[in-house]
Amino acid sequence: MVQAQAEQQSTSRVRAIFNVTSGNFLEQYDFFLFGLYAKFIGETFFKSESAYAALIKTFLIFAVSFLMRPIGALVLGPYVDRIGRRKGLMLTLTIMAFGSVVIAFTPGYETIGIAAAVLIFVGRLAQGFSAGVELGGVSVYLSEIADEHNKGFITSWQSASQQVAVIFAALLGFGIHQIFTEQQVSAWAWRIPFIVGCLIIPAIFYLRGNLQETEDFASRKHHPTTKEILSTLAKNWKIVIAGMLMVATTTTMFYFITVYTPTYGKEILHLTSTQSLIATIFVGASNFIFLPIGGILADKFGRKVILLSMTILILFSAYPLLNWLTHDISLAHMLVVLFVLSVLYSFYNGALVVTLTEIMPKTVRTAGFSVAYSLATSVFGGLTPVISTYIVEQTGSQSAPAFWLMTAAVVSLIATSYVFMVAKMHVVPKAAAVEL
Repeated sequence: MVQAQAEQQSTSRVRAIFNVTSGNFLEQYDFFLFGLYAKFIGETFFKSESAYAALIKTFLIFAVSFLMRPIGALVLGPYVDRIGRRKGLMLTLTIMAFGSVVIAFTPGYETIGIAAAVLIFVGRLAQGFSAGVELGGVSVYLSEIADEHNKGFITSWQSASQQVAVIFAALLGFGIHQIFTEQQVSAWAWRIPFIVGCLIIPAIFYLRGNLQETEDFASRKHHPTTKEILSTLAKNWKIVIAGMLMVATTTTMFYFITVYTPTYGKEILHLTSTQSLIATIFVGASNFIFLPIGGILADKFGRKVILLSMTILILFSAYPLLNWLTHDISLAHMLVVLFVLSVLYSFYNGALVVTLTEIMPKTVRTAGFSVAYSLATSVFGGLTPVISTYIVEQTGSQSAPAFWLMTAAVVSLIATSYVFMVAKMHVVPKAAAVEL
């Protein structure tokens, strides 16, 4: 009887993980596609004198959408903490779906002029607004349905689900480049993956609609008002900022090895489109495997040791890795470099996400996580493609993006040391907030 109940509970938890991360899949799928087809989007929606100018404009739109994330976190985060995880995640999915439809079906610059760029901008802002609380809402939901001994492993599936989106988008892109010519892809075929994303939206609404509210939230006798939530966030601003700086490494690494990889491989290293997509599929698969392992390691050895060791390794390995790659460019060497960066990112992220859910005050867990994560994504991750493109152009060094990765590692190393040493958190936090 006890075994049957345990099996039923396990099955129910697996189903809940799948249902809640389905929206996460769509969010990352659309964000990744924008980076994957940046060159073609720039040519379609922007009038530019050069390919470099069009690419920079596209990546700026990509980056500007991240500025909406903190706003979304401040507006939607308190809503989720007040009204519930399930209802909040349904709302974020609705806004995200709107942005996806706009990007998929907006006519190009030659058809409607500057209105094309404006509509793409609006669509990206909607997606950024929604994404501001999507990751936080999913992470907190997973954390609240997990047991104490496996919180790192369970919450790691928030990030792991994103890798499925990366793999799916890259495989779809690979197929499109095999079927259509470069001219056809540039003219219209790049829209196909975005339309596919729109077609799966109803299925994701169905899955999210079957979510149950977490017992942790449902059992609370008092659900704070928006004013109370914002007041608690202001009181705990130090831990929110520290959390933001801890996220710097994971968001910068993620957007470099996934979103920026196709452009870096093709435009900077001059690999073929097929080779760049193969590299992207590879890194997505690697992330999917190692992210849960990172969560397990965080559960076994504690959050602090994983977070500190990974930032130090990133700091001292980023430049040697990219320098080696750019001095002997090949697909095989790119795969080796991406594999190493993928493992470092995955182990760090596996410990980070659960830590972020644990250091935030319980009553503002979603809002606190979302504000910290979205600020980091806006300041660091979202700017990674445009900064990497810019510093390569300005320095003439193909390995220059390593310095951006190293900067993020230093920032996170300091923040992690502060949280665990100055704030004196336990090596393995017991889901308790830190009041600073």
